[in-house]
Amino acid sequence: MFVDLPEAELREYRSAQTDPADFDAFWEETLAESRAAAPSGAVELERVDVGLRTLDVYDVTFPGFGGQPVKAWLRVPRGASGPLPTVVNYQGYGGGRALPTENLGYASAGFAHLFMDTRGQGSGWSVGATADEGVTGPQIPGVMTRGIDARETYYYRRLFTDAVRAVDAARTLDVVDPERIAVTGGSQGGGITLAAAGLVPDLVAVLPSVPFMCDFPRALVIHDSDPYREVVRYLAQHRGKTASVLETLAYFDGVNFARRATAPAWFTAGLMDEICKPSTVFGAFNAYAGEKSIEVFPFNGHEGGGAWWEGETIRILHEVFGD
Repeated sequence: MFVDLPEAELREYRSAQTDPADFDAFWEETLAESRAAAPSGAVELERVDVGLRTLDVYDVTFPGFGGQPVKAWLRVPRGASGPLPTVVNYQGYGGGRALPTENLGYASAGFAHLFMDTRGQGSGWSVGATADEGVTGPQIPGVMTRGIDARETYYYRRLFTDAVRAVDAARTLDVVDPERIAVTGGSQGGGITLAAAGLVPDLVAVLPSVPFMCDFPRALVIHDSDPYREVVRYLAQHRGKTASVLETLAYFDGVNFARRATAPAWFTAGLMDEICKPSTVFGAFNAYAGEKSIEVFPFNGHEGGGAWWEGETIRILHEVFGD
């Protein structure tokens, strides 16, 4: 069943999320500190033989938040010397970079494909290999409330910084065309994609599918499912922290990143999505400052466009990359 506003109202909906006055300064300082902690060129590549005949796969380690090591897979067409148009890919909630033989579509299409691991996750439904080093404190199981008492300690400060540093790292690789980089991901990966879009000014395409981490003022009161519900359960116990938690979340809301993003964007939303309800997606979409379009799937839930959209993404990227 439909779980939210009618599509016509979704297209007119505007989020009540506000921009913290020091939003830009906070992120500029965060990224500057992490870039100073380790140079972008400090990227380690190790080729791994997983039996593929048409692709080369590399185990990647790059410096993320605070210079901390973050893992990724780099896949490229076999023998490619570049420079290639490149897709930086972010994972959904609970997942990691997965196995080296998964997610082969982008490299098979002729792109370089950097699939970033997700610090401290990677055990829910796909494997990961990156630890989360940070202040935690009391939290609900999951990562949504990890360090949520302050913007400086919140988990997503580290993860979103990793996402920007993944783009930085990609641009140092000989096989990558630094002028042709797109970012993409679904659910949590879509929220990370929006963060990267708002923090990296010169991307060529942004593809957030059914993005999570959007429009917190509405999301927290209309969802009855995790991951948003993690924050609700936290606030149910920490009754005096509502204002401070909402203040923290404003620095990590896809709506505020969308207001700063200028690269062309292709969103998706499912009108039967109970994990990331469509009004929260439209909250970010309608705030997006660059060229944009949204594919709406009336009879789909959180899977959105599924494999069909993956094929459409490849078609879109061939057009955007001009190859």
